[in-house]
Order: sequence, then structure tokens, then C-alpha cells
Amino acid sequence: MPFVETSTGARLHYVERNPANPHPIPVIAVHGMLGTAETHLGHVMNWLEAQGYRVIGPTMRGYGQSEPKPRDFPLRFYDRDAADVLAMMDALNIDRAHIIGYSDGGEIALMCAGLQPERFASSASWGAVGYFGPDMRPVAQRMIPGSAWMTDEDVEQHQLGDKDNFAQQWVRATVHMIDSGGDVSVSLASDITCPVLVMLGTQDTLNPASYAQVFLEKVKNGKLAMFDCGHPVHDEQTEAFYAALKAHLENAPS
Repeated sequence: MPFVETSTGARLHYVERNPANPHPIPVIAVHGMLGTAETHLGHVMNWLEAQGYRVIGPTMRGYGQSEPKPRDFPLRFYDRDAADVLAMMDALNIDRAHIIGYSDGGEIALMCAGLQPERFASSASWGAVGYFGPDMRPVAQRMIPGSAWMTDEDVEQHQLGDKDNFAQQWVRATVHMIDSGGDVSVSLASDITCPVLVMLGTQDTLNPASYAQVFLEKVKNGKLAMFDCGHPVHDEQTEAFYAALKAHLENAPS
């Protein structure tokens, strides 16, 4: 499993499926908080491989084997992560791709499509909304203390150090985005030219459909799909998720 050195200063570990596949447009799959490409999206990447796609799954900076460590959260950390993904594409000579992402990775997928729209054939996210409204504030704040929900295995896998400091950093940055007007990628939405699919669980308390609509109202070709489940749609409604993603990728212009 290789690493890629990026111009943004990250050294990203990544996995690849179907590297020699002749399909001209690969799929980039971005995991969420406290995950890696394999732990969060392993079965999704396997499924995409079976569909004939070349798949690249980066592990974002500070997680898993990726560097620098420890993982931290500046106030606009999604901007930095999106820059890392775009720099990874440059380093791997990927001119154009589909991009999909789960949770924090979903926010990155939406942002990338707005930052460099000419490089994306489609963008799909789940557990992400592009807009952080005020009702998200108390839900995010319940992530403190980190020791209440993070495991020792999380700390070991990602070399995190202090659980509470990790959670406090994420909450501080998220609350900053909420209190600054909620723009994660809303300001980029009108620049997106590819089809966008946002998938949410009806029981996802952090990511309500009303917030996704704020983002999608500004997207030229956006769609919201709802599933009867919680945050990890791909794990809790797997077959329905696969069907929606398959249609989205196949209908994207080549």
C-alpha cells in the first residue's frame, strides 16, 4: 500500500483498487473522522471495484499511517483536507475523477467539487450537508469529553494522544463554522458543474435534511436521497445505498 507526498505538506497513505483498469475516470473515496480508507469504506471500495471502477482511497492527514501527526483541527480544517485531496490528484496525475465521501469525508467531497469543478465528473456524499446551521451546535458540543466515546484502539490506530484534546479541537472548529454563518461549502455550491448526490439517514441527528437543502438550492444539478437509518448510510442501508450510488455514477456525463 503506497504513500503519496503532496505539495500541501501531507504524506497520505492510500489504497487502490483496479489500478490498471482502463475506465478513464477513477473514483476517489474519502473516509470520515477517526477512520481510514479501509476501516470506513472497505466494502464500498470493494463494491466499486466489482463495478469495474478504478478506486483510490486516501487516508487523510494524521489518521492511520498518514502524516503529519497528530491529527489536528484548525478552524477551517475541511479547507486543508480538500487541498490535500486535490494535491494528491496532482501527484498521482489524476486529471478528472468521481469523488465520494462519508461524514467529514463527505464535506471534503462537496468542497473539492466546488474548488476545482472542472476536475470532477460527479460528487456524492453521505452524513454530510455542506451547511452547519445553529441547531447543530448543541449536538456537536456533546462530543466533549472525547473520553466518553473514543476508544483506546482509536488512540492507538491514529496515534492521537489525548482523547479530550482531540474532541475539543474538532468541536471548537465545528462551532466556529456554525457561529460564522454555517458555510462549509455553501459559498462554493454555485460553482459546481457536476451532478451532486447527498445521501442522509432520517435518524442522523447531526445532519438534518433541511441543512442539506440550503446547500443543494445553490447547486445546478443536485439531488437529496433519504434512507431510513442513522449516520453511516453505507453500513445500515447497504443495498439501497449501492443502488443510489450506482445510478449516480452511471448517469454522470463522461
